[in-house]
Amino acid sequence: MAMAKTNRRAGTKGDLLVRLTGVQAEIEAAQRLRYRVFYEELAATADSLSAARRIDADRFDAFCDHLIVVRSGVPEGPHPIMVEGGELVGTYRLLRQDVAARHGGFYTEQEYDLAPLLARHRQHRFLELGRSCVLKPYRNKRTVELLWHGIWAYVLHHRIDVMIGCASLEGTDPQKLALPLSFLHHYAGAPAEWQARALPHRYAAMDLLPKEAVDPKAALHELPPLIKGYLRLGATFGAGAVIDRQFGTTDVLVILPVSAINPRYIDHFGPTANRHAA
Repeated sequence: MAMAKTNRRAGTKGDLLVRLTGVQAEIEAAQRLRYRVFYEELAATADSLSAARRIDADRFDAFCDHLIVVRSGVPEGPHPIMVEGGELVGTYRLLRQDVAARHGGFYTEQEYDLAPLLARHRQHRFLELGRSCVLKPYRNKRTVELLWHGIWAYVLHHRIDVMIGCASLEGTDPQKLALPLSFLHHYAGAPAEWQARALPHRYAAMDLLPKEAVDPKAALHELPPLIKGYLRLGATFGAGAVIDRQFGTTDVLVILPVSAINPRYIDHFGPTANRHAA
């Protein structure tokens, strides 16, 4: 495991608590939550083993850190997934560069060529964010803010310099996503020193509309909340999208140097992640 098999409290907001877990039973609970959202609610296609076990799992889970949001009190929905302290309602998977290097690389490298980016910034510590997942009743500002509080505390603790990861738009037809993809290409493309491209055999063009044909307000309305959140923080995006047919999504590469984070968000969470400290 990438961390000791203990729970580490990060922050609270009302009846919600965010923390890291290395407890195997809780990691499996996070995998069940991911299955419930990705496969039962959204458009992911499960293989026979995943369907039989009703979990979303891959080889990266064994050495990633897992951030979870837990709601205390009486569970509200049917068939709650319970962990220590209450009902599991959200999770994020975190993979540090030093850990990835010991285990064959980042998950994102299945879709994007990160080698040139990593080589240009050898002095920086990278963190991959992935498998973001929140139960539908809790997909709101409060839960997302708490997840980001947990990530910010983790970034400070491990002295992370750059966050990367794949974010998804629903659907596998880029033409139907022409407006948001073109907006990300023209208005939020990563500068040269932070750029990375989709692997050649997976590359799907994002500049499907000319810049003058893109209505930024309409495009923002079509973007998923997670990608809009990354934009607000100061993220830019890699070159080319990738079609992920297993998950029924079109993926884009998020690149967020800590130095580029909007200062008002650092002030909001606190320079030492003390805003919602547990």
